[in-house]
Amino acid sequence: EEDFEIIDKKQLPDAAELRNEEKTRTEEARWSAPILSLAKKASENLALSYGSALKSASLVGLVSKPGSSDSPAKTNPRCHTMEERANLMNMMKLSIKILIQSALSLGRTLDSDFPPLQQFFVVLEHCLKHGLKVKKTFIGQNKSFFGPLELVEKLCPEASDIATSVKNLPELKTAVGRGRAWLYLALMQKKLADYLKVLLDHKHLLSEFYEPDALMMEEEGAVIVGLLVGLNVIDANLCLKGEDLDSQVGVIDFSLYLKETQDSDGKQDGGITAVLDQKHYVEELNRHLSCTVADLQNKIDCLEKTNSKLQEELAAATDRIGSLQEEQQQLKQQNELIRERSEKSVEVTKEDTKVELDTYKQSRQGLDEMYSDVWKQLKEEKKIRLELEKELELQIGMKTEMEIAMKLLEKDTHEKQDTLVALRQQLEEVKAINLQMFHKSQNAECSLQQKTEAISSFEGKTNEMMSSMKQMEERLRQAEKARQAAEERCSRVRQEMAGRLDSCRQQMAQLDSKCSALEKELKSEKEQRQTLQKELHQEKDATTLLKTELQQMEGLKKELRKLQDEKQQLKKVHEEQEQALQEMGLHLSQSKLKMEDIKEVNKALKGHTWLKDDEATHCKQCKKEFSISRRKHHCRNCGDIFCNTCSSNELALPSYPKPVRVCDNCHTLLLQQCSSNSS
Repeated sequence: EEDFEIIDKKQLPDAAELRNEEKTRTEEARWSAPILSLAKKASENLALSYGSALKSASLVGLVSKPGSSDSPAKTNPRCHTMEERANLMNMMKLSIKILIQSALSLGRTLDSDFPPLQQFFVVLEHCLKHGLKVKKTFIGQNKSFFGPLELVEKLCPEASDIATSVKNLPELKTAVGRGRAWLYLALMQKKLADYLKVLLDHKHLLSEFYEPDALMMEEEGAVIVGLLVGLNVIDANLCLKGEDLDSQVGVIDFSLYLKETQDSDGKQDGGITAVLDQKHYVEELNRHLSCTVADLQNKIDCLEKTNSKLQEELAAATDRIGSLQEEQQQLKQQNELIRERSEKSVEVTKEDTKVELDTYKQSRQGLDEMYSDVWKQLKEEKKIRLELEKELELQIGMKTEMEIAMKLLEKDTHEKQDTLVALRQQLEEVKAINLQMFHKSQNAECSLQQKTEAISSFEGKTNEMMSSMKQMEERLRQAEKARQAAEERCSRVRQEMAGRLDSCRQQMAQLDSKCSALEKELKSEKEQRQTLQKELHQEKDATTLLKTELQQMEGLKKELRKLQDEKQQLKKVHEEQEQALQEMGLHLSQSKLKMEDIKEVNKALKGHTWLKDDEATHCKQCKKEFSISRRKHHCRNCGDIFCNTCSSNELALPSYPKPVRVCDNCHTLLLQQCSSNSS
């Protein structure tokens, strides 16, 4: 144990005086003085409170006092908490003083290994933990000062960066570690005092985390925040990575704040200087207190003036209340009159509504009858439409068959035209052949006539030869007779007749040669005649073939004429059918338009498709959710609910005389219907 010098209790000022003095000092200095002057003033004031801090530490038990171990202090809990607050405040003063002095002496940025800085964070942690409420969870009891620090993010948007960086650190697993990291970052930003001041300005939020007599809920918290302003002089560069902030033990090291006395002379000198300093301090306190008393007197005068004004206002207010009560009675009477009138008007309106209901029922009955008539007409038109569709299908089938027949006829006509062209070519060839044959037949007839003439001449010659042969035979007979006579005379005339016989024989040989030549000529003429007859037969056959072909061509021409007539008739029928189909299509389009008009009237009469506002939460077209900015709008055609962008069009409907709101789909459909109707 170490012995420390404690100043006499009588020489020390009271704790309440110290608090008042610190409060006035902080209120005077507040935030207007420069940061360096504030730090110097804080260090000067902390020198005065050095002895009281040691004394309070000995009372609480942080520092051992000689002879006090055997007799524990018998105090009530309220005094104990007050002493704890005073001790913590004094320790905070000492830690801030030593930190500022050491930082100014070093003249550089402070690291996390700097001992005064570490002790400052330990003392600040004790101050923030003082009077914390214990929160019970499923795991156990939780007592962390990071909860109130999280409020700063909501109250001060500038602290959101600190909160996000603390939450994103993977090394921190406990709330204590996050709270220590938050304090480190706030000190580096030089906004620790500002953030804690924001917390103290909202004590109704701090009451959720702290007890009513906690340090942060009392005046000591404001004093500590005022002292923390002096830390803005310090530049700190604290590395959070690699620091084990979760498992650090917050123990205050008093060796930094206490010094050993080397000898008794030094003790006496120190005590005298401390007494002198305390005397000056008390004088300053008295001066400040007199100033504060004068200020308070002025405030009391002002309050008395305001009190008199308030009393006058209260009297005026009571008068006003009396007048208001009278007005209230008058208003009650007027209210009763208005209520009677309203009851009468309600009865009148009820009667009117009854009459309107009756008229509505009658009109509804009439509309139902109209609807039934329209429905019957619709059924009849549906039947007519079905019959027309069947007829249309038959007509379409006939049309397709006619088209097929027309195509086949066109093919046949093309083929027959080709055959006609070929037959015409053949006819021309046959005509050329006929001309050739005609010329040949003429030549052959000429040659035949010549040959017949030659034959007739040859026949005449043959007849002459035959006559001459007959004459010769007669002559032979006569000659035989003469021979017989001559035989008698043979001997006589043998010599004479030998010459004659030779000449006769020569003549006979000549005649034989002439006969053989004539026979040869006859044979050749017969052969020529046979060839000519064959050619004639061939030409007759060709002429018969050509005649048959001509007959066939005439039949084909007749068939072509018939086909052309049939084609014209079919064209006429086709045109008539097309006209009938067009008329049927017009009738069908008119019936469809009537059906659509009837459907629209039916929808307008029924109204069962009108969607309620509660049933729709999203736009039917764009599927966007409805909100305050995206309002609901009914389409007057289909009855569904859309947003403003999907139902910004307006059109005149059969059920509405004026243009009304319509969705995009209904707008396009109605425009198409209008265009089809106009066409």
